Amino acid sequence: MAESESRPTTSAGKILLIDDDDALAEAVSDVLRSRGYEVMHRDDGNSGLELAMEEDFDAVLTDLRMPGTGGMAVLDKMLVDRPQVPVILMTAYSSTSRAIEATKHGAYDYLAKPFEMPELLEVLGKAVETRRLAAKRVALGVYEADSDVIVGSSRIMREVFKSIGRVAAKPVAVLIRGETGTGKELVARAIRQHSMRADKPYVTVNCAAIPDNLIESELFGHERGAFTGAASRRIGRFEQAHGGTLFLDEIGDLPARTQVKLLRVLQEGKISRVGSNDEIEIDVRIISATHRDLEEMLNEGGFREDLLYRLNTVVIMLPPLRERREDIKDLVRFILAKHAGSFGGAQPVLEESALKLLENQPWPGNVRQLENVVKRAMIASGGSAVTRAGMEESLRFASAPARPLAADAVESMASLVANRLRDAADGIHPDRGWAVLMADLEEETYRQAVRMCHGNQSRIAKLLGVSRITVRDKLDRYDLYPRR
Repeated sequence: MAESESRPTTSAGKILLIDDDDALAEAVSDVLRSRGYEVMHRDDGNSGLELAMEEDFDAVLTDLRMPGTGGMAVLDKMLVDRPQVPVILMTAYSSTSRAIEATKHGAYDYLAKPFEMPELLEVLGKAVETRRLAAKRVALGVYEADSDVIVGSSRIMREVFKSIGRVAAKPVAVLIRGETGTGKELVARAIRQHSMRADKPYVTVNCAAIPDNLIESELFGHERGAFTGAASRRIGRFEQAHGGTLFLDEIGDLPARTQVKLLRVLQEGKISRVGSNDEIEIDVRIISATHRDLEEMLNEGGFREDLLYRLNTVVIMLPPLRERREDIKDLVRFILAKHAGSFGGAQPVLEESALKLLENQPWPGNVRQLENVVKRAMIASGGSAVTRAGMEESLRFASAPARPLAADAVESMASLVANRLRDAADGIHPDRGWAVLMADLEEETYRQAVRMCHGNQSRIAKLLGVSRITVRDKLDRYDLYPRR
């Protein structure tokens, strides 16, 4: 068994090398020591794990296949007992499936033998830096990963909580307003949870995700034979919610014809299924939400004034994230706890400067965008420390700057292509340039469609020949909802 016990005065990092190939182990050890690393070698997984449990290492470099305990078993044990120590797997049996399996198990990285020493030094350098950043992580504390919790202690959010408390137990309609991604559905759930109907049905309808020709059937139900494809009677969402609460999300996307029927239901407390003249009494509390400027829609004839008066007996305004930056730390803490299960239950650590970076962003997509950015950075970190550099990359991926409307479509497309070719020449996205270009073109197409249709999702869907569900997904993905 070969082993180095020498300790340099100033160490670049303490490395545990586990490999039964003594010749390779000696070559790797020599290179690493020449770069200032302290290296300790074991030639089997069992003795390597014993040493890893006894001493503190900055990284573990282990072969995948060894007699007895192999590299995957070493990785699994380290993830449980030393989760902040990066583990790099080496193997001569290289394949895509093995690389995916190693990464899925939580390996920091994967090296295929024979590898070049500069490649090893680069990977190991990043791993050691990640280990050291973990010791300097920002103190985020412990947070319960309750998916329905509303996070925030800022003054403006305390006012929101007070509004929920004041209205929850009262039998009045509530309209929740706020930009996309601010958490309107969470507020609706909180109102229901603290109401007298907490143990009664709670039914959600996303008005923007249902085609215009099906929305009435969805809300009110239909009789057999009411229209082509109606093979049997269907109970609508109002009947399903009888005695409880009906949450109408994105109420601003409700078609004009359906607005008329909804107004009648709110006035009379009765519905008629599509294809029937019989009236059914219903007892439902309505909570609705929208990111749209309903007053502007009133002026343009896109929303009924009498319906708005019925829906907004009480209005709760949710602030955008940029107006409550002091809540970002708590939100990040919650997001890390919520997604910790993706990393074996251990909450990934966060570099202090990464948190500062997040606190200084404009967040046009609000809390939803923050969660996507943090989650993407967590995945890229492999369960290790989330660094500022990793967060910057995640932000750059998620927040491509909006491009102005080009005077000529050909000029606009040519500009996008030129930008991506320039990126390729600079080494950016070398392996997925075509995919990135296609995403850019799709985003620009939807941006132009939003402008041409003034944000009307039904018109956008008709213009592009796609469903409203697809339109909604794309507007969410590219953050193209019109702002107030």
